Parts: sequence; C-alpha cells; structure tokens
Amino acid sequence: MSRLNSNRRIQIDTSEPRYDEGDSNDGSEFQPSNSDATEDLDPFMGVKVRRKASRLRDYQGDYIDVRPRPHLMKILEKQGDRKVLFADKVIKFTGSGKMKRRILLVTDFAIYIADPETDALKRRVALAAVEKLCLSELIDNFFAINIPTEYDLLMASTRKTEIVTVLVDATKSASDYELEVALSNRFEYSAAADVVKEVQFEEVEGGVKTRIVQR
Repeated sequence: MSRLNSNRRIQIDTSEPRYDEGDSNDGSEFQPSNSDATEDLDPFMGVKVRRKASRLRDYQGDYIDVRPRPHLMKILEKQGDRKVLFADKVIKFTGSGKMKRRILLVTDFAIYIADPETDALKRRVALAAVEKLCLSELIDNFFAINIPTEYDLLMASTRKTEIVTVLVDATKSASDYELEVALSNRFEYSAAADVVKEVQFEEVEGGVKTRIVQR
C-alpha cells in the first residue's frame, strides 16, 4: 500500500467523547481522561492501563435498544443476524480525518456501522475479515479495527473495553480464532485506499494527548 506524503496532523488533547447534536471536525468534544486508573489482566494482558470504573462496569451489550428500531432490525434480518452482542453510539474517524457519530453494532457474525439519525447502514464487516485490534497502553477511548482486505476502522468510545471483549469473544466463538489485540502508543491504520495514518499517544498532565498523522 502506498503512503501519501503529507504533514497534515490532527491533534486531540483529550479523550472522552460526548454525544451532543451535530458533527464535529476537530477535537473539541473530547474531554480530559480520568487519572483514576488501574491495570487489569483481562482482556489487555496487564499492559493496558485502565480506569477503575471501566473494570468494575457491568456490561449491558445493547445500549440503544435495537429491537424497536425497524430499520436496524431489517438490516440485521437481511443478513441473517439476529443476535446483537453490542450496540452503542461511537465516534468514527473518516479517511479525511473528520469525526462522525455512528452506531456500532456487533453480532456473532459481523460488525455494522450505521447512521444514528436515519439508522441507514454505512458499512458491514464480517468478523472473519478482522485481523487484529489496535489500542494504546494509556487511558483513552481510541481503538482501531484492522481489516486487511478493506480499509480499517478508527473509532472512540467510552465503552472501548466492552467492545474489545465482545469482538475477541465473538471471533473465538465463531471461528475458534484468537483475535490479536495489539497494544502500542503508536500504531498505523489504513484510513482509506492508499491512505495510511499513524495514531500517536502521549501521557500528559491531566490526560492523554492523541495525534493522528497522515503518513
């Protein structure tokens, strides 16, 4: 994959997404992360520093009540998916670097990305196509889903731990394949065809500074 030469940077100094009305193209909606952190062995092998609140939080799975939403149910039924393992609003980063609010749905077969206003399907990715998940070692909400046959997904969610756990468990149940969870404070992802970006994390006073750099 070729890499575009560019000095364009997106700098996000904070890490908590809020779901207010309207889309944002900058980092203004990311609030400082909480320094109340701990280490947990599952699912991040003792490497990922996590908030105590995330470790103790009960997982609910469906946070948007999918069943009464006919457009979402129609999408799932068309694909033969009826078991929703996770559903919530997230922040998704586009190939151009914009932030969009999206619905992330995970079933036992696939990942769905939908528009939260219309429930229209934006993308479907089979779990079998996912190679690994990329996360930092710090307290932040970012995660990338690496899909070698397509472009990758970079998203942010306050429920990142639950999303990662669901994806790892669902993949193992469906194919007996252990999905790799790669932890690094720098990782690359394919933002679009022939566009590779690097996400950089740095611990600073009061939170984590995140930069997205086009390679």
